[in-house]
This record gives sequence, C-alpha cells and structure tokens, in this order.
Amino acid sequence: MGRRAMILDWNGKDLPSELHDLPAGRYLVEAVDDVSLTEDEDRGVEHALEQYRNGATVDAAQARQIFDSLLKR
Repeated sequence: MGRRAMILDWNGKDLPSELHDLPAGRYLVEAVDDVSLTEDEDRGVEHALEQYRNGATVDAAQARQIFDSLLKR
C-alpha cells in the first residue's frame, strides 16, 4: 500500500468514519494543530511559483539528480 495522507477531525472519543474503510495494518497518526505555512515556507512557495512562471523548471530526472547530489547519494 502506498503512502497517503488524510486530515480528519476527531472528537477525542469516537473513531472517525474515515478510518473505518482502511485495511488492517500499521498507521502513523500525527496531530495537526496548525496547517498554515510559516512565513519562510510561504516565501519559498512564492519564489518557486515565480521561477515556474519564468520557465525556470527541470524535469523529474533532473530534479532527482539535483536532490541526490545535495543528499550525497
């Protein structure tokens, strides 16, 4: 099963209906109190969108090479 994320609301008592359809297995549950971006993250998104608008993009293979070199893989 591939990873997928969902955001659900829980009243602290009853099992949310979104979980009833999941197959048996192990799951990671993480509380999300604030889903808004930080100012730095927001600036990063704006910068990326501006680069996209200016045509400064790379394909997936190039992106993998860039990330692999940065992560020294």
